[in-house]
Amino acid sequence: MKKELAQNQELSEVAENEQPPDAPASNNEKGSKKRTKLIELKNISKAYDGETVLDEINLYINDKEFITLLGPSGCGKTTTLRIIGGFESPDIGDIFFNGKRINDLPPHKRQVNTVFQKYALFPHLNVYDNIAFGLRIAKVKEDEIKVRVTEMLKLVNLSGFEKRNVNLLSGGQQQRVAIARALINKPKVLLLDEPLGALDLKLRKDMQVELKNIQAQTGITFIYVTHDQEEALSMSDTVVVMANGKIQQIGTPIDIYNEPVNAFVADFIGESNIIDGVMLEDFKVRFAGHTFECLDKGFEKNEQIDAVIRPEDVDVVSADKGMLTGVVSSVTFKGVHYEIIVDIDGFKWMIQTTDYVAPDETIGLYIEPDAIHIMKKSEYSDMFGDYSSFSDEMDHLSDIVEEDEV
Repeated sequence: MKKELAQNQELSEVAENEQPPDAPASNNEKGSKKRTKLIELKNISKAYDGETVLDEINLYINDKEFITLLGPSGCGKTTTLRIIGGFESPDIGDIFFNGKRINDLPPHKRQVNTVFQKYALFPHLNVYDNIAFGLRIAKVKEDEIKVRVTEMLKLVNLSGFEKRNVNLLSGGQQQRVAIARALINKPKVLLLDEPLGALDLKLRKDMQVELKNIQAQTGITFIYVTHDQEEALSMSDTVVVMANGKIQQIGTPIDIYNEPVNAFVADFIGESNIIDGVMLEDFKVRFAGHTFECLDKGFEKNEQIDAVIRPEDVDVVSADKGMLTGVVSSVTFKGVHYEIIVDIDGFKWMIQTTDYVAPDETIGLYIEPDAIHIMKKSEYSDMFGDYSSFSDEMDHLSDIVEEDEV
């Protein structure tokens, strides 16, 4: 699966995002092109009514980068975006743009534009006038406005829509108008706050491709906020995973998926079986009553660890050939695969397989060394990874976006 993911990461280019020494580890400097640091957040903290929503955030963002702030509702990602845009001020810490401190610079003087989930189009203006609005405020000559609006319409695939009433456009078309209006002033940075949240699934997937293409064509730095893991993995050069007002991990989508630093990241990015274990020595770990070979090293001998095994990385075999054996609790057909829950000594594993197995059947699980990822214990240990209470309904509760998310 790890090789598969690397091959299928077509929408994401590996981009450098060097971080301060105290930021969470990232491997995204490997094999990447040198890029210029554009925005830097230093020791940013923010509280509302005594409740901390950002806790000493350190992050920097490179020029021409597509970076995504990813996390559940209330993790602080939208507050971070608003601080970058100048709509909020940090209680502690500094914001730098091209090396200059901009804490006191108002939003309209920052080289930044924002696309919101609700688009905020002017209902009394047509497509052309909505896109041209910012240039007219800046008193740009009409001849130049016509050229630039035409360029923007072509960029967002809306040529010929100039005279359309924005109220009669589809959600995807309205979003394209909002993007064109934000880009026409040629900002250095575009902030996107859950911009696909109101679209249906197919249109959302189409717009993911569109946004990545637009970012590549314009070379503008995109800072994207979402709770949707698939959006983050498919579009981003760099993903910043956040929880409880802190950055948990920074890396390329492949790094984040294959090498999560703790149980929160492993659970939030896709599905994961997270099991208590002991690192016996380099390349050897014991969990679920069995000793496995793995690819990890550098842990203390007999150190308590969390072992992560992705559901798609487990092979289903006959019980007599399995490293582990368990009883199938449930089977759900997902179209391209079956999702099965297996009870192994009271711990419920999720397995994704193209082979059908029946409920109540005893099966074996075979786990290759490269399917195992070892993590140090953290504050999130023992909170995730057991599918005893798993259901599709519970899983999708995390997709709900709170209206007033911080």
